[in-house]
Amino acid sequence: MSHPWFASRNAFVDSSGIRKVFDLAAKMTDPINLSIGQPDFPVPEPIQQAAIDAIRSGYNGYSLTQGIPPLREKLQQKIDDQYGHADRRLLVTSGTSGALVLTLLALVDPGDEVICFDPYFVMYPALVGMVGGKPVLVDTYPDFRIDLEKVAAAITPRTKLILLNSPANPTGVLATQAEVRGLAKLAQERDIALLSDEIYRQFCYDEPLVGPATWNEQAIVVDGFSKTYGVTGWRLGWVHGPSAIIDKMTMLQQYTYVCAPHPLQWAAIAALEVDMSVQTATYRERRDIVTSGLTAAGYEVASAGGAFYVFPQVPAGGGTASEFVTRAIDNQLLIIPGNIFSARDTHFRISYAASLETIERGLDVLKKLG
Repeated sequence: MSHPWFASRNAFVDSSGIRKVFDLAAKMTDPINLSIGQPDFPVPEPIQQAAIDAIRSGYNGYSLTQGIPPLREKLQQKIDDQYGHADRRLLVTSGTSGALVLTLLALVDPGDEVICFDPYFVMYPALVGMVGGKPVLVDTYPDFRIDLEKVAAAITPRTKLILLNSPANPTGVLATQAEVRGLAKLAQERDIALLSDEIYRQFCYDEPLVGPATWNEQAIVVDGFSKTYGVTGWRLGWVHGPSAIIDKMTMLQQYTYVCAPHPLQWAAIAALEVDMSVQTATYRERRDIVTSGLTAAGYEVASAGGAFYVFPQVPAGGGTASEFVTRAIDNQLLIIPGNIFSARDTHFRISYAASLETIERGLDVLKKLG
């Protein structure tokens, strides 16, 4: 709804199509919910206990804007061990979304162009538009691989930033080492900022994630605790990159989020000691069940090496993804149409962050619809 008081930046934001499906799910009696990108495993007990202990110990006021020192020291050690960069610092943020917002505020001026890969995480174009930037979409269909020639062709004098998400939401595709290295080198050669959203780092099933900071010391890396430990509601992320950029983002956080939730930062220290390999193996098994089930039912689905999503194509004659999803919802199956994540409306997203029973019920509906 328009209003004469509204700022123009509101034009870039609509109620998330994913949220609309969530709202619909709340009204259904027995939905088969394969829509939500939220881990379904319980938060490990040591992490819960650490949060409770922190609250009861009085860690309920503001923390330092940049994060509590014990957590930052542990995270800094991790990135130093991994990259060995002389000038790589970090900031604890209010979720990975907070890290994305701060990065865009720090780097993107009105009129600047930001390259995003299509399909994209739903927030990317909206956030770029909110800060006055222009999203430039680089198509990755049909296999959702990065074509470096397409990226190079999309670069103009106004290009300020490239956004990479691997493993990717909504496709589950893990970028290859060659793709990531090539992108890192291209950004470095053209003096363009490169942001790597690595929130699904824990969920890599066939090979480990290799990020662009391996080859580009100016790369900005966003990571977080939400997906890895099942604490999406805690709003706890972190970002690392060159100290000048992190310092600027820290100043911006002082005037926006102030700090990440204080007691939960203490719980994050405990989380870093928890082995999540069992949960990762469980999700790998679910990925295999979903992929094989879809393939057997005649769906075309790209290889998904990570996260907890697949992005199948609507069967021939099935109409647009929006039309297909409407029919799925009529059968109690909640999935997300591709136009939420893309300029195209030919595919749909399934999240297998759900029980095996729910997954099997969903596959039964999709077999019927296919």
